Amino acid sequence: MNDQLKSELASLRIDRSGPKPRSRFWTALFVLAAVGGVSAVGLKVGKPWAEAQFFQLEISATEVGSISPSQAAVDLTATGYVIPQVTAKVSSNVIARVTKSEWREGQRVKVGDVLFELDSVDQKALVTASRARVVAASARVMATKAQRNELNLEIERQRKLVEAGAAAKAPLEDLLAKAASLDSQIKAAEADVGASAAEASSAEVGLRNLKILAPINGTILTKPAAIGDVANPGVPLLELADFDSLVVEADVSEARLALVKPGGPCEIALDAIPSERFKGEVLEIGPRLNRSKATATVKVKFPTAPPELRPEMSVRVSFLQKALDEAQLKETPKTVVPATAVTERGGNKVVFVLDGGKVKLVPVSVGEAMGSGFILKDGPGPGTRLVKDPPATLVDGQPVKEKSS
Repeated sequence: MNDQLKSELASLRIDRSGPKPRSRFWTALFVLAAVGGVSAVGLKVGKPWAEAQFFQLEISATEVGSISPSQAAVDLTATGYVIPQVTAKVSSNVIARVTKSEWREGQRVKVGDVLFELDSVDQKALVTASRARVVAASARVMATKAQRNELNLEIERQRKLVEAGAAAKAPLEDLLAKAASLDSQIKAAEADVGASAAEASSAEVGLRNLKILAPINGTILTKPAAIGDVANPGVPLLELADFDSLVVEADVSEARLALVKPGGPCEIALDAIPSERFKGEVLEIGPRLNRSKATATVKVKFPTAPPELRPEMSVRVSFLQKALDEAQLKETPKTVVPATAVTERGGNKVVFVLDGGKVKLVPVSVGEAMGSGFILKDGPGPGTRLVKDPPATLVDGQPVKEKSS
């Protein structure tokens, strides 16, 4: 057999030196296990992320509290806002352009202060014209009355001649008819005087209305209209509030309204001044309840209001069994976070703050236990709403919704 034939036969030989069937089985099994492991890891990591981004988790809420030395004497706690009882929205009675405005937001004004001056050129011209019409109408009355007086003399002479038989009666009757006509003209002229005078008076009132005065003693709450703005009836140019009339309006549950008594002592805590507490007194209980919320509005006054007090400040009111003394008021309240709201992430203690339909992870530093919570050394302030018993899968920024009560 020649060399060429041997070479061709060698090329047709089957190569049986590859992996054995058993070896191929274990290789495939290893590949499948690796793919499954990667899928499991992806599912474990990706599923919570996907849920956090697209699904709202139902949660229960709690909040950071503040415990003061008066806590043992507290019958009821409610939240509310500082509301002025005396306010005024200042507007114009006429349509005119503002020509003078020297006030700024936050300034105090007194009753009668000129807040705005409006363009008065047209109104002054109207007043002048109205006064001129009064003068003209008065002159017509005087002229007609003078004619009537002259006619009276002529009538008297004619009557004497008729009585003496020296003149006919017809001329006297003509004079009497003319006198009646003049009397009617006098009445019409006098009515014209009255109408012109009323028109002039209205124009003068309109002129006075172009100076807009402060109706109450108060503080300017809104930015006043500027020079060049057009004033319209019913559209406020600024808003005033009497800060001496500031009280707290708190919503109290109908079921616990019996615990509130007019004149009863209170402790007032302002969110804007968390380090201080103030004495309060129940001023009145609203005469009408809110049916949808099943609450009544309770007004609480400050015997001595702090200078920092402003409308719409958020307030927490504790209704007490007895009034606080000065020493108790000076004691610093303790901020307490419920133990059910504290969890761990990455070895650090954190809470999840409810923030507009999402949660925000906030690190906290806690101290000794107090009741069912911990003294909060560093973290969110009193009244902050937190997630209660946050699940391990809860992450920062996750959408949530609160369970209905």
